Amino acid sequence: MNHTPSQGLFDAPQEAEQERMVEALLFASAEPLTPRALADRLPEGADPAATLARLQARYDGRGVTLCRVGEAWAFRTAPDLGFLMNREQSETRRLSRAAMETLAIVAYHQPVTRAEIEEIRGVAVSKGTLDLLLELGWVKLGRRRFSPGRPATFITTQAFLDHFGLSAATDLPGLKELREAGLLSGRQDVAMPGGITSAMADAEPPRGPDMDELFD
Repeated sequence: MNHTPSQGLFDAPQEAEQERMVEALLFASAEPLTPRALADRLPEGADPAATLARLQARYDGRGVTLCRVGEAWAFRTAPDLGFLMNREQSETRRLSRAAMETLAIVAYHQPVTRAEIEEIRGVAVSKGTLDLLLELGWVKLGRRRFSPGRPATFITTQAFLDHFGLSAATDLPGLKELREAGLLSGRQDVAMPGGITSAMADAEPPRGPDMDELFD
């Protein structure tokens, strides 16, 4: 009599079972998860990278899609179905022109020091402006420069990418793309995390050569 080989106690789970496990972890997580974070929770021998690739293909075109957010992954509502979501905001702040320009400079020139931000803008940056961006979780401190005074640098965060629907910093749009997408309006209302997403800026963001250093 022939018997179907059973899975050994220490064998890696079948691909279908790995997909179920990764699905469960991503749906239950409040934040995007990296392949490394998934591997820490999966049984020995599981391949989270391959599993994510299969899941992304399986969810392509569905109401919920699997999206890369920086180095992590998360399930998100399909972009064309966003209008169906009933979004509630608990607190909305109007970002000043200074805050919007500072955010754009950090995004396109990171890692960038405060002195460099001021040089690009041509005016001093108040402590409150950077404090607000840090509080929003869209900007964080990067590596210190190996220059006199060891000044701190500022870079954008995974939360910034997630809020603006970007997979990586290299996906930041140019002026033409912002106009075609209708994002160059005069509105500058930006919600606190968990609120409504609006345009990042209404002026052309300056570009810089250091985008690849974001995830160093």
